[in-house]
Amino acid sequence: MRYQPDAKTAEPTPPETTVDAGTASPETAPAKAPAVRATPDKIESTLSPIRKDEFGYDQARHLLWRAGFGGTPQQIETLASWGPEKAVDYILGYDKVEFEAPAADKFDKDIMRPPTEEERRMVTEARRRQDEETLAKAQLERQRREREDRRQVGEMQKWWLKRMVETPRPLEEKMTLFWHGHFATNYRTIENSYHVYLQNQLFRKHAIGSFADLLYGIIRDPAMIAYLDNNDSRKNRPNENLAREIMELFALGLGNYTEQDIKEGARALTGYTFNDDEFVLQQNNHDTGAKTILGRKGNWDGDDFVRIILEQPACAHFIARKVYHYLVADVPPDERGGDKSMPGPQRQAIRQMADALRSSRYQMRPMLRRLFLSDHFYSARFMNDQVKSPASLVVGAIRSLGAPARDLTILADAMDLMGQNIFYPPSVKGWEGGRAWINTSTLFVRQNLLAFLLTGKRTQGYDPTAETMKYDPLPLIAHLDEREGQAARNPGAIVEALMKLALGTTPAHAREPLMSFFASNGNRVTRENVTGLLLLLTAMPEYQLC
Repeated sequence: MRYQPDAKTAEPTPPETTVDAGTASPETAPAKAPAVRATPDKIESTLSPIRKDEFGYDQARHLLWRAGFGGTPQQIETLASWGPEKAVDYILGYDKVEFEAPAADKFDKDIMRPPTEEERRMVTEARRRQDEETLAKAQLERQRREREDRRQVGEMQKWWLKRMVETPRPLEEKMTLFWHGHFATNYRTIENSYHVYLQNQLFRKHAIGSFADLLYGIIRDPAMIAYLDNNDSRKNRPNENLAREIMELFALGLGNYTEQDIKEGARALTGYTFNDDEFVLQQNNHDTGAKTILGRKGNWDGDDFVRIILEQPACAHFIARKVYHYLVADVPPDERGGDKSMPGPQRQAIRQMADALRSSRYQMRPMLRRLFLSDHFYSARFMNDQVKSPASLVVGAIRSLGAPARDLTILADAMDLMGQNIFYPPSVKGWEGGRAWINTSTLFVRQNLLAFLLTGKRTQGYDPTAETMKYDPLPLIAHLDEREGQAARNPGAIVEALMKLALGTTPAHAREPLMSFFASNGNRVTRENVTGLLLLLTAMPEYQLC
């Protein structure tokens, strides 16, 4: 029997009066600055709710970056004026926000379809007759399809990037990206672009929904089955890859199972395969015998294997920890005793997240709501302290600074050079993230990519999109005029506003070169001068953080 969510568990809904934070330009007065804390560097040890008077511009900006890819000044001001509950419920209630997503109907699901019976017979007969010409034609056709499939997965990369850039539902794509790194599969092994697409849609469907349903879906997912060789797992020769990775990397973590549990789990998953794009349970290859998994004995199948795992307290803790690492702060690798090297407040926060996940029977939304509404999430220690992933850097610059996307192929290639080639994670462990994103070579690519977005200028020269997609940064300071009139056009106010937007902080060492640049250009508020300020800001180390 499957692990079923509790029907009584209600999911939070956004307030009835909603404003699209993706397009809002509020007429309301800007929110007041949040209350000053007595101990600004203290990490709150519990997920107690943040007070409304503590939720201002800085907290709204933090929420938009961690639960998405940043926000414009107008979007930040909108969420700040709403207060924490309305802002968080809006972010989480994205299913109520309409979005005409980039079309995926041009993707061909049949490029790598299995050969028909007639095609198989033709090749078999050609081999029997040693018909080299027919065999050569079949090989050329197979190679053509493989090339076309590689081209299509490149189109899918651009399609997903376009979704991230355009969506008014950023948390949906942020968590789809999380699951892509958590249940990591690589196209080079799968060699079927449509299976990659189906898996991406599976992650999106359950992005902040039921982890239980997602895990049941994973054992039926053609991409995962192919990646971990479960299509070759039979009752007389079980393959342990899928069972091992589910226990070690996907659901429990080291120290919460034994090698015997893996062997028994692999038996439960025998016969779990696919035909073309559809999951198939091959009964003749499935081991129906008794198995003992995590102390439970029975004639278990793959669904039972997943259900038994979900019943373990370690499962909710493992997922809570991974989400915390992704959305809040870097934590040590999840190894035996790994929690002991974390500060106590972080351990306690993760335990409370796990409790929320268990009590909602693995619904992600209630856990995320408690996290996003907590004092802990907005602790000064965590703000502007997370290295932006390549996806966050690229998509965030476009969304928060209003830069043109220019050329999605160039952006995808740059993300690859920065270490995050989507649909090609480096291993089943996904991307390490955190400080691992930054080294001498990736930092060089990051800075060049940001300059390209703002100016259209590439290291090889000027790009044609520089003329056809001119960047206008003046909307980033338009709210200053709305608030204070022409007096807001003084250099100090403009520099302060852009520093808060781009860096999330206003350090003196950063202000000085910005003011000098502005003064050397006559303190004129022009598109060129404001772009120059942003070029200086995005070249600062602080811009690599969110």
